[in-house]
Amino acid sequence: MWRALPPDPQQVKLLKKAREKHDLKPLVIHDNYLINLASCDEDLRTKSVAAFRGEIERALAIGAEYLVAHPGSCKGHTVESAIHAFARSLGEAAGGLKTRGLKMLIENTAGAGQILGSRFEELAVLRKVATQFTDLEIGFCIDTCHCLASGYDVSTSKGLKETVQTLDGILGLENVPVFHANDSKTPLGSHRDRHEHIGEGYIGKEGFRRILSHPQLRGKAFIAETPYDAEGDDLRNVQALWNLCPKSRTTTKKSS
Repeated sequence: MWRALPPDPQQVKLLKKAREKHDLKPLVIHDNYLINLASCDEDLRTKSVAAFRGEIERALAIGAEYLVAHPGSCKGHTVESAIHAFARSLGEAAGGLKTRGLKMLIENTAGAGQILGSRFEELAVLRKVATQFTDLEIGFCIDTCHCLASGYDVSTSKGLKETVQTLDGILGLENVPVFHANDSKTPLGSHRDRHEHIGEGYIGKEGFRRILSHPQLRGKAFIAETPYDAEGDDLRNVQALWNLCPKSRTTTKKSS
């Protein structure tokens, strides 16, 4: 839904106590999938701005470190117009809010239709233009399924090496604190966003073993967004990641 209630103060206190007790960090939340900050339809853009402002306010209220958002779609308009709409919308949504301590992360996409953000170069431009409209810190969240679907081969040793080098060269790994760990139901370059259980898709167990063990990625937070087809799937996917990663790593399951 477009409208959402503010978090209950008592629940916020319990969340903060639980985080302190169990050393849970970072706290990463995702915006509403209805939001399209890049829309050139003024009615949809206005609704998206209001909804995203609410997301920022809730993130600040619960003490989240990161707010992940899809860049949006430029359906019916040029990419340039959509990028400008995204930047303007973000500036309006964050206007007047004290956002220190919160960083927005633009998530890469699979590249279906006219959705922005499937190429690292486009993500870099989105961030560059947006910083002209807002003081809100902006980084990136990289989804492994979306990488493969958009043409970055993270499933092989050679492909992962090239992808990480490209990622670092264009976006800077220091600007990528969070990864979404998802296998892919569809092959390299399919441009289809279809998540699969860890090790059961086109990335595979060995692909994730390499990703989780990569020396430049070992300090990142990995969050599973895998399917929930049966009771216990969330725990099984997290356990699958634990079994494939170095012992010092931590993985979590995103709540929905």
